[in-house]
Amino acid sequence: MADLAWNTPDEELTGERYNLMIDRISRIAADRLVPEEYQDYFEKGAALLLKAIDIYEKKKDGRLAERTLLECQADQAALFGHIAPENYETSYANPAYAAAAFGTEAGQILTLLCSEMEGCIAYAFEGRQQELTLLLELFVQVYNAFEEEDLAEAKDIIYWFFHDYSEIFVENSIHDMICAEDNFFIDIIMNADLSDLRYLYSYGLPVSESDLAIARFLNTLPEAEIQAMADTYTEGYRIGFENVGIDLSKKKTAELDFPIGFERMMRAAICNLQKLGLAVTVAREPVSSFSNKGSYKRGIYSTSVNRQYDFDHREDKAFYFDKAFVERYLEVQRTVFEQHREEALVYAGPAVVEVFGETPFSPESKESAIHYSEEQQKLNVYFASERSTTIYKYIPGEERSFTIIAYPTPDIGAQFEEIFAETVKVNTLDYKKYQAIQQCLIDVLDGAERVHIVGSGDNHTDLTVAIHRLDDPATQTAFENCVADVNIPVGEVFTSPVLTGTNGVLHVTEVFLNGLQYQNLEVVFKDGMIDSYSCTNFDSEEENLKYVKDNVLMHHDTLPMGEFAIGTNTTAYRMARVYQIQDKMPILIAEKTGPHFAVGDTCYSREEEIERKNPDGKFIVAKENECSVLRSEDPAKAYFNCHTDITIPYNELGAITAIYADGSTADIIRDGLFRVEGAKELNEPLLVLEKC
Repeated sequence: MADLAWNTPDEELTGERYNLMIDRISRIAADRLVPEEYQDYFEKGAALLLKAIDIYEKKKDGRLAERTLLECQADQAALFGHIAPENYETSYANPAYAAAAFGTEAGQILTLLCSEMEGCIAYAFEGRQQELTLLLELFVQVYNAFEEEDLAEAKDIIYWFFHDYSEIFVENSIHDMICAEDNFFIDIIMNADLSDLRYLYSYGLPVSESDLAIARFLNTLPEAEIQAMADTYTEGYRIGFENVGIDLSKKKTAELDFPIGFERMMRAAICNLQKLGLAVTVAREPVSSFSNKGSYKRGIYSTSVNRQYDFDHREDKAFYFDKAFVERYLEVQRTVFEQHREEALVYAGPAVVEVFGETPFSPESKESAIHYSEEQQKLNVYFASERSTTIYKYIPGEERSFTIIAYPTPDIGAQFEEIFAETVKVNTLDYKKYQAIQQCLIDVLDGAERVHIVGSGDNHTDLTVAIHRLDDPATQTAFENCVADVNIPVGEVFTSPVLTGTNGVLHVTEVFLNGLQYQNLEVVFKDGMIDSYSCTNFDSEEENLKYVKDNVLMHHDTLPMGEFAIGTNTTAYRMARVYQIQDKMPILIAEKTGPHFAVGDTCYSREEEIERKNPDGKFIVAKENECSVLRSEDPAKAYFNCHTDITIPYNELGAITAIYADGSTADIIRDGLFRVEGAKELNEPLLVLEKC
């Protein structure tokens, strides 16, 4: 491997090395030192990097804020145009195109490098010269290797780049999560003129028409409505702490995760959180495979430019992912958390805004894309477990909370404004009323030995879920009465099933999970563990199995059923049916519109020791299962670090029936309607639909 001299002190990355890279990259087009077949790739890459450097220089001397709207849009096209759908088929960011142009081996090197260079854009806008310089050096080093047509050297350069710089990347990710000082994003949210939509172009994120449209729309709302949205969001966050007896006054920071365009709401939310004594942190959506870029949206993010691009690069880490990388990462993570021990202890948890409305996406699976090997998948499961264990060591689960709420974007269609207003109503339903109704359901479910769920019509679900036994029904309950605190909107009762005795088939004709569409998703459980699975997205059964394993099982060979719940928000269900947006509803709302079953960890993962009560004063006893009970002896077998809800909508539901030890039964739902006394009010929105 070449001597890259990358481990020099940070201050040496400024000045000379940065200027050296500018000079080297600016000469690539004229020098033409690589073989002809690669010249176009490196010229286009150099042009993008020079544009990022131009952004950085303007940021440094204050000229960036002076750009006109047309200049902002021109910069966007230069920086992100190559991944836009209309250009993607002939973009080197497309693994299939790169493989066709250069062959599989060189194609994977160059398409990975192309994707990683997106980080230069982020670092330029934030003014992070050190990280920008490192990526410029990576590009030049790979360019030098291709001069010699040495693919092995190019692969080594990329491998060691990610191994050697773990300290910087891990430090940045942890710092941005728990340390509130000098936050780039907070400065924009609190100080920008939000009526001038140029502010959206100051993040260094691709700005879509949807992002612009939501910002324009929120700018039309009266301040009172914006404040009400923020109040719902932050009050849910506060109540989350109150309900589990955590003293919020001991916390100092809260993390915000949200899409751009919502800045008016977030500005009001930040003021609310400050009144609670909390400073705010905001981190950027991952821009590198190191942080699982493309896997899911988190931090501050924009509407995806191209979901196929995200999908194609979601496993790029496999290029350099091995045992040495994992152990190095975990070592650095522990060191960084130890250095930030005090900040971690006062971190309160995330407050999340999700959006929905995009057309359901069923990706193309490309053999040319980088994929985890079977061995790497197993290593990734271990990695996720160990990484989470460290996080929970320094940020104990029993000492933090969260909240999450969702709103539609204009992508949802012409009735966007009506749907937005309906969503606000759904998010603010009277939780006291639902609390009383849901208690009626719990009174019937408590004491059941098992619950039988069957589908109707094309849905062939036939599933029996085993329920925890109550030793003292007067003081204990198996189901949590979940209203609108951390998990907005209101509307579910849930439990952690007993795995032994939980058997059968879960089937949904169509479902949208973590941004991906599944057709005829079927999961078979045997004693609570996934025994087999399938879908019909692809012509090849092999592709279907891989799709489910990668994105539902999260590379595990099997997962337990971590949650069984009955959604009660028939108002949200009516909204979805009236506006024909069932396939666009986020899990957060969709899970409240029918029974749902989570695969992975329970809802009480790593918080099993926290004493929890329902509003009626009964202790919740169903907080773990036969896997999580192993947490003290073997955490790797206890926790799976994932939790994916799969919902059966009411119209695909035949019945949910509680079955007791003496053989007697009680219907909770039959033929799509609630049958429990005290809960029949939930049928009103469903009966309205029948009349339509």
